[in-house]
Amino acid sequence: MSWRADVLTIFPSMFPGPLGESLAGKAMEAGSWSLKVTDIRDFGLGRHRSVDDTPFGGGAGMVMRPDVLDAAIGSVADATLGSVADKRPLIVLTPRGAPLTQKRVRELAEGPGVILLCGRFEGIDQRVIDARQAEEVSIGDYILSGGEIAALVLLDAAIRLLPGVMGAAISAVEESFSAPLLEYPHYTRPAVWAERAVPETLTSGNHAAIAAWRLAAARQTTKTRRPDLYNQYIASGAPAP
Repeated sequence: MSWRADVLTIFPSMFPGPLGESLAGKAMEAGSWSLKVTDIRDFGLGRHRSVDDTPFGGGAGMVMRPDVLDAAIGSVADATLGSVADKRPLIVLTPRGAPLTQKRVRELAEGPGVILLCGRFEGIDQRVIDARQAEEVSIGDYILSGGEIAALVLLDAAIRLLPGVMGAAISAVEESFSAPLLEYPHYTRPAVWAERAVPETLTSGNHAAIAAWRLAAARQTTKTRRPDLYNQYIASGAPAP
């Protein structure tokens, strides 16, 4: 069975977007994963298919209604595939969620798929999040217009880890955030460009020396750019350079 993604949004035309290209697009064509997009407005109220209302307690903006969202979620999450209940996690993309990490992405990629709810306006009524036991996830400490771009980010990160999607599996192991360190710098031809030469070690053919250079470079990059990750690396018992 392929990895299944359902996206709930009021802007269904935003999908598959970039996911229809490159590795993700080829993987979709090959049947490694599938995407179904549900328009939340199909469950909206009244002639205008309203999905939001004013917030209790006052304040700016509008809030997405729990009854409308629950109906949309139910059309996907309450279905069964044959006699098997849908066990995919329901994830709400929101800046107040837990940070998305490579560890969580890998866990999702190893599961049956995901159901992603894309919020809009000022947010989503908390009651539907609680009732559905949804997982709230953030892709960063900034605000987007809605959850759609965040959903694309999460899907891209997970899809590339599915079996057979990436040509070289070792690439996924050596990437930043797959280990405690950021990835080392990369170089390719020409060996000298704009009077800048590739580090001599990388052209030596000495694989042990190359591995040592890459580890040292990864340590230095992490220490300089992400001291929080570097401190975690040292705290894990790794020897300091």
